[in-house]
Amino acid sequence: MTTPSSSHTPIDVPVLIVGGGPVGLTASIHLSRAGVRSLLVDKHAGTATLPKARSINARTMEMYRQLGIENEIRAAGLDPRFSRMVLWATSLAGEEVRRLVPGSASAETRSVSPTTNASCAQDLLEPILRKHAQAGAPDGVRFGVSMQDLRYGADGARGLLVDSGTGQATPFRARYVIAADGSQSTIRRQIGAQMLGERDIYDSINVHFRADLRRFVEHRPAALYMIEQPDLRGTFLTINGSDRWSFLVNSMSLYGFTAEQFTPEFAKQTIRTAIGQDDVDIDVLGIGAWRASAIVSDRYRDGPVFLAGDSAHEMPPTGGMGLNTGVQDAHNLAWKLAAVIKGEAGEELLDTYHAERRPMGEFTTRTALLSSLSMGRKERTDKPVTAREEFLQERGVIFGYRYESTAVIPDPDTPVPQVADPVTQYVPSATPGCRAPHADLLRSGEKVSTIELFGLEFVLLAGPQGKAWKDAADAVRGPSIRAHMVGDDLVDANGDWPALYGVGPQGAVLIRPDGIVAWRSEGAAVNAPAALDAVLQKVLSRQSTTVGALSATQPAAQATLQKS
Repeated sequence: MTTPSSSHTPIDVPVLIVGGGPVGLTASIHLSRAGVRSLLVDKHAGTATLPKARSINARTMEMYRQLGIENEIRAAGLDPRFSRMVLWATSLAGEEVRRLVPGSASAETRSVSPTTNASCAQDLLEPILRKHAQAGAPDGVRFGVSMQDLRYGADGARGLLVDSGTGQATPFRARYVIAADGSQSTIRRQIGAQMLGERDIYDSINVHFRADLRRFVEHRPAALYMIEQPDLRGTFLTINGSDRWSFLVNSMSLYGFTAEQFTPEFAKQTIRTAIGQDDVDIDVLGIGAWRASAIVSDRYRDGPVFLAGDSAHEMPPTGGMGLNTGVQDAHNLAWKLAAVIKGEAGEELLDTYHAERRPMGEFTTRTALLSSLSMGRKERTDKPVTAREEFLQERGVIFGYRYESTAVIPDPDTPVPQVADPVTQYVPSATPGCRAPHADLLRSGEKVSTIELFGLEFVLLAGPQGKAWKDAADAVRGPSIRAHMVGDDLVDANGDWPALYGVGPQGAVLIRPDGIVAWRSEGAAVNAPAALDAVLQKVLSRQSTTVGALSATQPAAQATLQKS
């Protein structure tokens, strides 16, 4: 083993991001937008060369819309007509077993967001994210560099950054480290985090290939073609809808396959069997075997080190939730790191990352596991198996989560919206801890969604008589708050904003940079500046403050803060 040569000029950076996939790149973009320097390193020579993940749900697309890169992702992705159906069949050319319209294509889902899901293969998505990460941090994205010899404590993290080409090692110091280094995370092992759940549930092999399959799919475009044969269970994943595909052999060992069998020629033969025709020219581009697990780290933080994405949670690909959960980890974490680094928040704010994201990781991982098991991934069967009713109908998972942490001030007397099925059902609500819901507003005569107001900084929305709240937000001592009055600079387009957000004409609601409702007051405050300052003290984990009055209409909220 070659010993790296050393450079004696250390790198000192507020945040070191290890891993240049969608999670790490998204974290870099968010930190740059928040005005915080970061350095991203990845041991690979460049971004992904295989499609890997493809599904980007509407909540993630809201985030990318707020960052101004939604349209680029859509332009690089799959024609939307392929996202309107999932098909089960005996072969690609054969008899249909079932059709399923994903919930993302329903009118109900389209009514709760200004955007929709997208399908963009990871090898097309990552270059877009890399471009924007490098634009925000021109010297802050380095591929072909690995992180080694990590040591950390109360004063931050130290180690070496090793160039894979030259072998030169450069010492680094970082106040914080984001471990976005994937399911085989070396950082996770170094901090001693334990993965809890079910490992190696089933084995699969993925074949990326080129073939012109248009004659089999143009009359029934779908995102997934599930092939159900007595001796083969597989899935065609649509990459571009014409000549670029992946074929996934599901639960291969149950059907007598081994990874060693899958030479390019054997892969071609298997794919032709799944197509149902032998006269198809196939060019195999890559073959990869893997095992599905449903496991979540016992902790997302250890001192200055944070796990995000697959380093924190591994889930079956059923439903396409892994990438989305990971980049939303980054969204949650980045604004908190920025607030602490800029001196706007106390260190304890960073503990809310684990408190908020780990339950979400567990819930999402469990949802993906149950969907995969419903498709017969653990037992062999001669009969077609489709999926449980919840599969691809996960509106509740996508939009309906609710955080509970010290970065959220709960309403004392307002019940949390209840649904019969938290996986499939979503009731828009501005209850603190929930995603601030979509509502149509008018700004200078042009329609704008509330979602488009969020994403980069705190936002306060006040009612038409809530000028005291707006003035308090404009004068607050850090962080920056963009304040609007709905009925003044913003117009309630459909008249539903007060009921949807649960505030009266003199009330207000505060939304965090990640689009989560931090606090709301139905009405006016006796002293709006003092009340809003007390809210920020609590949400940002600053020193405790005696609260005089949060709201004239919410004495219980005042008592809650005084006890904390």
